[in-house]
Order: sequence, then structure tokens, then C-alpha cells
Amino acid sequence: MTIRRPTSHELRRLAEANHFEITDAEMQAFEAMIPGLFDSYDALAQMPEQRAPLRYASRTLGPRPNPEEDPYNAILRRCSISGATGGKLAGKRIGLKNNICVAGFPMTCASLILEHYIPDSDATIVTRLLDEGAEINSILNLDNFAFSGAGDTSAFGPTLNPHSLDHLAGGSSGGSGAALYYDDVDMTIGGDQGGSIRIPASFCGVVGLKPTHSLVPYTGIVGIDNTFDHAGPMTRTVYDAALLLEVIAGKDPLDPRQGEVPVQEYTGALAGGASGLKVGVLTEGFGLPESDPEVDAKVRQASNRLAELGASVEQVSIPWHSKANGVVWGLIAEGATALLQTSGTGRAFEGQYNPGLAHALGNGLRSQSNELPPTVKLVLLIGSYMTENYSSVMYAKAQNLRRELRAAYDDALSRYDLLLLPSTPMPAHRNDAGGDPHAVIEHGWGYAGEHRAVRHVRPPGHQRAVRQDVGGPARRPDAGGPPF
Repeated sequence: MTIRRPTSHELRRLAEANHFEITDAEMQAFEAMIPGLFDSYDALAQMPEQRAPLRYASRTLGPRPNPEEDPYNAILRRCSISGATGGKLAGKRIGLKNNICVAGFPMTCASLILEHYIPDSDATIVTRLLDEGAEINSILNLDNFAFSGAGDTSAFGPTLNPHSLDHLAGGSSGGSGAALYYDDVDMTIGGDQGGSIRIPASFCGVVGLKPTHSLVPYTGIVGIDNTFDHAGPMTRTVYDAALLLEVIAGKDPLDPRQGEVPVQEYTGALAGGASGLKVGVLTEGFGLPESDPEVDAKVRQASNRLAELGASVEQVSIPWHSKANGVVWGLIAEGATALLQTSGTGRAFEGQYNPGLAHALGNGLRSQSNELPPTVKLVLLIGSYMTENYSSVMYAKAQNLRRELRAAYDDALSRYDLLLLPSTPMPAHRNDAGGDPHAVIEHGWGYAGEHRAVRHVRPPGHQRAVRQDVGGPARRPDAGGPPF
């Protein structure tokens, strides 16, 4: 591979984009220097990369199920990769959100832009699942590039709610929630930046856990921003969520996101039940303009049930929670834009990069960006505008204020074992956007409000069942606690 040298016209265009002019003398000097400098790129392009061999090379990619086989449109492809002969997950069949790299299988992020991209290595958590005896048997639907909480922006169609096919499963990990209603999918993995595990867990009526940031390695998964990328379990039971977390948690030297978060035996911690737990019911999580009173009531019923089971339940106020949405939006728009503008790779960290993804995504964005849904287009427009006109000052301020937000939660969590609030303050949307851009964006971003704050302060978030339904699809409360 030879790297093409830039023309003088391209250099002047790039200079203009960087807000300076090139004098004739400078152009003459640059044109003289560039051939030698680009020889280094040619040499780099020829250097082979060392890749660890696949531990489980025998794998089969099956077809996409038809609507009779997959009425929720949760599964993009059936597949089979058998892991070790024994382990904690022996006999468990697992589905993966399709932003997780699996060598040899298409990884689309539910976008036509990546329709033909096939990774050449497995994400770290895929190897960990297989090492503990799991079988990977499903590649799961999600929102287009994971930029929606609704479940209706996938290029391969919306993911429908198992409780009501007229409603959406939620997103962006909608397929990871809905697929758990199939007998042959025991556990799934979702991803979460702004609620994308907890929203579909709430609407589908399953257990969803966004772990403490950096507890679970994100290596080999397409993200949005290194500082708030999460992957975590989605399961039918709390025990299975704890078991799955035991397998995927732990340090990965290839992931720059990871800090020193202790790993525990999570299944063993379940034996105590609710007795003795100190529960803070977050005042600011209820009675919001977008809140459905019935949802609030059901979550308060859940808090009463915890008290009946022996927990100490009190109201707690965190005023920061009510003003946190500005901080969260300041992070998401420019963080996501920066990642997409670097072809999904990001910059300035040591760890594993994915040149194949960068090539596929960069080419796709240059040639097929009209295929992006309105959610992604709007984020790119706002992120680009804020970077160009405000020099990323708002992103920097949001990251700084995030520490204050986290400190407010940490203060409360020094007194309580968990904080309880609705994970989604209103019922699931009906599948009725019909392609209208405004409706698609409202569906995708209208759930979280200040609830997003809990997603960006590093503690885990966890859904437990509110068994009484409100108008159809299931609801679940959100519980955040100390690192686990």
C-alpha cells in the first residue's frame, strides 16, 4: 500500500479548514518536504500487525431469522461459536449486541454504512465468555450506531416489545432485551452510554446492569466516548446478571478506559437479600415534567416492598440531579462527534485500536452519510457546531462539572447502599414514528432527562422488576450503588 501524497490544492483547502493561509514560500517548502515525510507512512503501511490467534476458531454464521422465527426483530443473524467444555457459563447460550466485534461475523452497528464490515478479532469480553463455556448463538439488533433509546432507528427495522408488538423494546440495546424472551437465548450483552442497557431492560421487563465504569473492558466494542462507554449483562434473573458480570469483569491492559475497580464474587453477594440494606429513594427522580404518575407510583410500591423485606428505606435529596442534564449533553454531543470524525478510533490513548473498523467506517461516512438516522445527524451537527464555534469549552466544562456531580452521588452513597428511582419515567413509546424525523428524535431522546445523570457518574445502574405493568410493557426501577 502506498499513501497518496497531498496536492497543493488539498494543502490550501486543509489550511483554510485550520484557519490559516499558506504563503508561496511555505508551499514551496512543504512540497519539498512532504515526499520524504510520507515515505515514513509508506513504511508504516507495510509493517505487519501482530494479532493474537483466535482461541475458538470453529464458528458458523447462520441466516437472519424470518419474522415468524423472530417476531420482535431482535436478532440480526444466528450463529454458533462453542466455548470451552466447562466453566461458569457451560450450557449458556448468549446473544451479543451488534456493536461488539466477533471475528468473521458482520458487525454493522445496525447501519448500512458498516453493512460489509467483518472484524478479524474478538472483543475481549467475547473471549472471556467462551473461556467460561458459553456458546455465542445470536447477533442482536440495536439502534443505528447506538444513538437512540427507542429501538426504532436500526437500518434493519425496529425492535418490538415482547409485551406488546405495537410498542418498542427501547434502545439502544433493544435486541439484547427482547431476545431474552426466546427460549434459546439465556443471556445477552448490551452497551450503555446514556441508558442503553437500562431503558430496554425497563421496557422489556428483564434485568439490566450498567456496571461501574471501567469494571468491564470495552476493547473491541464500538463506543461513543471513552469516558462513558459501558458494556454489561442483560438477563432474566438477578443471579444470572451477577454470574455474567463475574465472567466479563476485570482488568484488560488493552482498554484505556479501565481504572482500578475491584472485582468481586457477585453471585456470593446475593445471599443476604434485602434485609439490612439502606435504600435512598431519590426525591429528584420523581414528579418530573415527563414523568408518568403511574410509573412513579409503581416504583414507590417497589420501595415499600424492599422495606417489607427488611431494608431501611428513606427519602434522599441530591439537588445536583435536577441540573445534570446540561452536563450530560455537554459530554455526549462533542464526545460522539469527535469519535465519528476520527472514524471510530479516537485519539491519544495507549491500547488496542481497530484499523479495519477505521477504514470501513471512514469510507462509509464519506460515501453513505445520507444513510445516517436523524439522531446521528443532529448529534454530528451540534457537536461540530460547538467545537467550531466554542472551541470545545463546553465539553471541557462538562467533564470538570462531572466530578462535582459524582461527588454529590458519592456523598449520598456513603450513607446508603443504593439509590432508587424510575429508570424510565414514562411508558415505552408506541412504534408509530413512521420515519418522521422529529418523532424519531423525540422517541430516541425523550426518556431520560435528568435520569441520564446516573449514567455519567461511574456508579452502576441496575433494573429490578416492577411486576405490575403500566399500560402494557414492563417497567423497572433504577438502582445505583457503590462500585461493583
